Amino acid sequence: MSSVRDFELLVLLALLRRSDEPYANRIREELERGSGRRITRGALYRTLDRLEAKGLIRWDLEASEVPERGGHPRRRLAVTDPGLEAVRVRRDVLRHFFAGLEPILDGHD
Repeated sequence: MSSVRDFELLVLLALLRRSDEPYANRIREELERGSGRRITRGALYRTLDRLEAKGLIRWDLEASEVPERGGHPRRRLAVTDPGLEAVRVRRDVLRHFFAGLEPILDGHD
């Protein structure tokens, strides 16, 4: 089982959220909207390459009808079964460590 870093986890989650439009630009938009931070293309593509090398995502080329792309194909991204399992493992670990901390984190003593 491959472990995932924090940003890798966010990329996987954004990809799952945007499975209707599984393209790097849409994933980047989701990451920026959710984190309130600017995400560079370089950081995103390095992370996508790492996730693919780990077998946690896959991509297929898709023909593009968008004139701005000049006919260049787009990468259609998808989370693999091992990627989904890696997300589940991280979710369960985080749930364990967050359990019982609501009074502290929510400011209620």
